[in-house]
Amino acid sequence: MKKLSLILITFITCLACAQQKETEIIAETPTNINYTTELIVPDLFNPWGMAFLPDGSILITEKSGELIHYKNGKTTSISGLPEIYVRGQGGFLDIEAHPNYKNNGWIYFTYASPEGEGSGGNTALMRAKIKNNTLVEKELLYKATPNTTRGQHFGSRIAFDNDGYLYFSVGERGQRDVNPQDITRDGGKIYRLNDDGSIPKDNPFVSTKNAKTAIYSYGHRNPQGMIKHPYTGAIWVHEHGPKGGDEINIIKKGANFGWPVISYGVNYSGTSFTDITAKKGMEQPLFYWVPSIAPSGMAFVTSEIYPDWKDNILVGSLKFMYLERLILKNDKVVKREKLFEGLGRVRNVVQAPDGYIYVGIENYGIVKIVPKK
Repeated sequence: MKKLSLILITFITCLACAQQKETEIIAETPTNINYTTELIVPDLFNPWGMAFLPDGSILITEKSGELIHYKNGKTTSISGLPEIYVRGQGGFLDIEAHPNYKNNGWIYFTYASPEGEGSGGNTALMRAKIKNNTLVEKELLYKATPNTTRGQHFGSRIAFDNDGYLYFSVGERGQRDVNPQDITRDGGKIYRLNDDGSIPKDNPFVSTKNAKTAIYSYGHRNPQGMIKHPYTGAIWVHEHGPKGGDEINIIKKGANFGWPVISYGVNYSGTSFTDITAKKGMEQPLFYWVPSIAPSGMAFVTSEIYPDWKDNILVGSLKFMYLERLILKNDKVVKREKLFEGLGRVRNVVQAPDGYIYVGIENYGIVKIVPKK
């Protein structure tokens, strides 16, 4: 029996090693790029989220706790925000307009909230409308618990799927060995709600005793990228690993994505916290980065404005201060490229309804990627 167990462990390890070698693709610097950047909204410190409205204007979240409306070259500050807990990686986070915003006016945003018992804060999701440059009809849809003064891993991104369900992410709040594998606790999860904040009847854990019924998948670390795949409708996320092991995952109902039981990363000190990269019942990433690039923001390019990049993924790198282009073939990354190196820490990247790609750069602003003349 011991010999059989050893053979099985060796087999799983070899599979993991084979996959690791397959996904270790070095990012290249292209010799020629047919596009350049144009500064659209200057003087922003940390433009965390961007939502594009039907009139072409942009709602921008500043992590420090400001909501900015950019329209016709001018910025206006929106008042009436809830209390925001700004600490470490926490603050005012993502923002998204309802798919039917033109008719209902709802916007959704995530932020670190001190609401509830205990000191500190945790990630919350709220919806509201804007009237006379003020948030009105505010509704708190979800508040993760417990509050904590830790400054790590709040998440958080928002996406709607083709059926109108709302997904958002909450990081594991720096409690690696407590939250992500426990579905009775918040943190390290992707959540799914109806657009009014109610729990969908077919969520995977609605009948599980003591479970957080908003959970859709678990075993995540700190997802800061989330998009709906334009062709399949699936929700794709990327999340920070520790030292190595940033991942791209395709979210599945009730799936366990393994953190911290399996990982391709190590502790920041270089020591190991797990000996395995694969385990039965835990999902493998579509792609992972070693070394980490510290990903934030993600866009799938479908626009005819960028024929060279069509059907590729763009991911921001906080660590290396560039935009990374991932070339896909059959949902596998076959090539990586570094774009606009040295532009700054890329916090967000979005393909807007006008077809242009907009990139949020820390300590700079929002740039639009345009074809070279």
